[in-house]
Amino acid sequence: MDLIDHYLNAVAAQLPQGERDDIIAELRDLILSRFEAKEEELGRDLTDEEREAILREIGHPLVVAGRYRKGPQSLIGPELFPWWLFAVKAGLMLMVAIQIIVAVIHMATGTSDVSDAISHAVNGVIESGLFIIGAATVAGALFEHYGYKPGFMTSWRVKDLPVFNLSDPDRWSETLQGRTGQNAAGTAARSSSGVWRSQSLKGRWPGGEAVFSIVALLIFMSWWTGVWSVAGLDSIGITDGRAQIEPSSIWQANFVPILLLAIGQLWIETIRLFRPQWVRFRAGLQVIAAGVGLAIAWTIFQWGHWFTLSENGSSVRIAGDWVMLDFDRLRTLGEGSRDLIGAGSTLSLILTWVMVAVMISLVFSMARHLWEMVRG
Repeated sequence: MDLIDHYLNAVAAQLPQGERDDIIAELRDLILSRFEAKEEELGRDLTDEEREAILREIGHPLVVAGRYRKGPQSLIGPELFPWWLFAVKAGLMLMVAIQIIVAVIHMATGTSDVSDAISHAVNGVIESGLFIIGAATVAGALFEHYGYKPGFMTSWRVKDLPVFNLSDPDRWSETLQGRTGQNAAGTAARSSSGVWRSQSLKGRWPGGEAVFSIVALLIFMSWWTGVWSVAGLDSIGITDGRAQIEPSSIWQANFVPILLLAIGQLWIETIRLFRPQWVRFRAGLQVIAAGVGLAIAWTIFQWGHWFTLSENGSSVRIAGDWVMLDFDRLRTLGEGSRDLIGAGSTLSLILTWVMVAVMISLVFSMARHLWEMVRG
């Protein structure tokens, strides 16, 4: 088998079966004509090195076969690449933020020391980063291969563009630090008179609160479903050692409603991030979410018994009712004993006021979002 056959076999292996014979015959004629032209120019037969040099000029078999292949010639083309890059950058930055928050929680609660928390965060960023890049690449390759363009690529609106700030490290930094965006690169945009400055560049990035809420909700949901736990939440220090805290049956009864409420709130925050102009629709959803939260909080409060505090065979209930909403009792908070009974009484008083405060805040939330529905 000569050089031409080796070359054409390598090309044929990359071609569709139905088109292979015609393309190979065309290539064979091209190669032979190039060989004959060179032989006429030199006035002699070509050596194997000279034939191989001509084949290299024609191109590598993989490249030559690609010229005849139908469909896209790249995994992710130039039109789709900016979308792929944005998805990867935004996903990586969001994952880094989540890992940092989780590491801080681990260090604050004593679950891990500083070195372990940092090590876990770095490993989490690497693993999740590889997954994000791989998922984005697979999705981009499928879009490119089938020529599919999602609606957000063709029917985009200017109102939706703030979401692309997710890939801007400066905006993340400004949001976390509470600084204004007046020094951002876009503040130089002015009219011909040099007076007008875009008001959208002033103040915090509007998506910052939504991103923070999404991260917080994801952390809560992972803890609520038992994906990860926080050390130290199941016990409390008392005079004789540590007492175990056991939740009452009311929490198990409301496990699914609370989880569904968190999922619903996550959806609302996602809408706020990607569709900030849907003010009335989002406000209506917030009214419903606040109403559901108020019903759950009311059910738990009315149950009265929330936790049981136990130590060495003795136990005391952590419970409360409307009678405990007494400012005189609140002023004596912290003056009780640190034994089992004293700790139970203190926690009962604290949780009673906390639950009432939660219910009041939910009522105000409903009123505020009802006003947003009216005002728009």
